[in-house]
Amino acid sequence: MSTLKRSFFQLYQYAFISAAVWIAVGSCQSGKDAALNDPALAEGKQLAQQHCAGCHLVPSPDLLNKETWVKHVLPAMAPNLGLEVYSEGVYYAGAKASISFDNWQKLLLYYQTLAPETLEGAKAPEPVTNDWAMFSLEKPRLDTTQTAMTTLVAMDTISHQLYSSDAFQNNLYRWNRALQPTLFNRLNSAGVSATFFRDKTGIEHGVFSCLGTMRAADISKGELISLTIAGKQGADSSAVATDLPRPLQSVSADFNKDGLTDWVVCGFGHNMGGLYWLKQGANHQYTKLPIREVAGASQAVTGDFNADGWPDLMVLFAHADEGIWLFLNDKRGGFTERNLLRFPSVYGSTSFQLVDFNQDGRLDILYTCGDNSDYSKVLKPYHGVYIYLNEGGERYKEAYFYPINGCTKAVATDFDQDGDLDIATIAFFADFKHNPAESFLLFEQQKPLQFHPHAPPVNRLGRWICMDVNDWDNDGDADVILGNFSKTFIIQEGLKPTWDTHLPLIVLTNKTR
Repeated sequence: MSTLKRSFFQLYQYAFISAAVWIAVGSCQSGKDAALNDPALAEGKQLAQQHCAGCHLVPSPDLLNKETWVKHVLPAMAPNLGLEVYSEGVYYAGAKASISFDNWQKLLLYYQTLAPETLEGAKAPEPVTNDWAMFSLEKPRLDTTQTAMTTLVAMDTISHQLYSSDAFQNNLYRWNRALQPTLFNRLNSAGVSATFFRDKTGIEHGVFSCLGTMRAADISKGELISLTIAGKQGADSSAVATDLPRPLQSVSADFNKDGLTDWVVCGFGHNMGGLYWLKQGANHQYTKLPIREVAGASQAVTGDFNADGWPDLMVLFAHADEGIWLFLNDKRGGFTERNLLRFPSVYGSTSFQLVDFNQDGRLDILYTCGDNSDYSKVLKPYHGVYIYLNEGGERYKEAYFYPINGCTKAVATDFDQDGDLDIATIAFFADFKHNPAESFLLFEQQKPLQFHPHAPPVNRLGRWICMDVNDWDNDGDADVILGNFSKTFIIQEGLKPTWDTHLPLIVLTNKTR
């Protein structure tokens, strides 16, 4: 587009929006419902449903503030409708656009008018106890020559060893009981998940998902690497799969019941990604088969969810069309897909766990949202930890919510050994200016689905991006390992790290027993 044309379109758009906003705001004084009586806003809402619902759950304007909608989210979405974005506020609808210029302005107007000026972050609903709860601290010796960019902490419960990986040098470390590290292997990219198992001959293996790139880009350089767990360094390294779209996790099962272990990879990708079945053949080579080829696959759990004797999958997708899907094995080399929970596209889903909270024999869903590294880098009141109770028939109902800015992961287990489930949470995008203690919380369940939060004083030791819960000291209770990613991804203006930038991990040892 020429400079002259661009200037004309910019003037036209500003005039259109300014006039329309003036009219709409006049009709907004009695509230949001009254505002939707304005024909322009009502049409904008209908256009949002028409053009956005095909890709994801349509978000309400009040989920973000005006500036974030107008300057960041909507400009990022415009190319998906075929619009060209030339500069801030300047759009052009060419012949291939699926929405006209005038209709795009109405859609913009709907969000710009009804969105709040500011958005409050998550606020704790009750006082938090600042104590160590049942934990004591163990940490490695500080090495100030290293920058902590930990991407993985994982307990190997077979040989009882701790592993970590980082995005600074792409190394895989093994830690002894004194928290002294040994370089176990040099990876091609940062490891982000690990699975440990023994083969039929009794040899232990570790299978590591390696991200490929930390950048939010469609670069398929991820790998699934198998290492023999023996000796001082990993031996007999082999690639199960390469050229994967930013894999975040891999899980194993014999999905076609041919006696061979297969893998399913969550390829988060960026604009492109998918959930893939790596089917093992008789020659022990793997064929990659797509199960659901959309971006955002981030976590999977295997299980026989319909009790037919065949392994199924439950999977969290955390990009655009966010939610939890059930994939039932069709026993013919494929899966039947069903959506269980769906979340607005700005939630930033981060993790889930299947666990029976109310002890009724059905697996409930523990869910977190809090990813703030995309287009809406503002604190959000709906970020936090949720419990959805399983009502049967593949129906789940929200039964608990605790707001935590930037919540990244939650793990439920009986930390205090009193017969019910407690919850540990981390928040990589916590409100470090006003409430840094929320970066790690321990929720002690005192009555059914009533939890008291504890904030152990660990926020100055690191910025926690990964967590594993296992019995580190082999005393029969659950300990917590936290991984510190200390650099970059800072979204709060003027925030400087108040946390240690060198300590790669810490262990919170449970002293219940």
